[in-house]
Amino acid sequence: MAKPNYSFEKRQKELAKKKKKEEKKQRKLEKQQSPNEGNENPAPQEG
Repeated sequence: MAKPNYSFEKRQKELAKKKKKEEKKQRKLEKQQSPNEGNENPAPQEG
């Protein structure tokens, strides 16, 4: 029986974690920018 390659599993887990962190960072940046743009546009339209 072959022994499991734990270092490979660890690497995959770390990559998944890193990817998720990057996606979260991107979403946070988009969320930060979107409300600013959204709030600027309606005000002149109402006025």
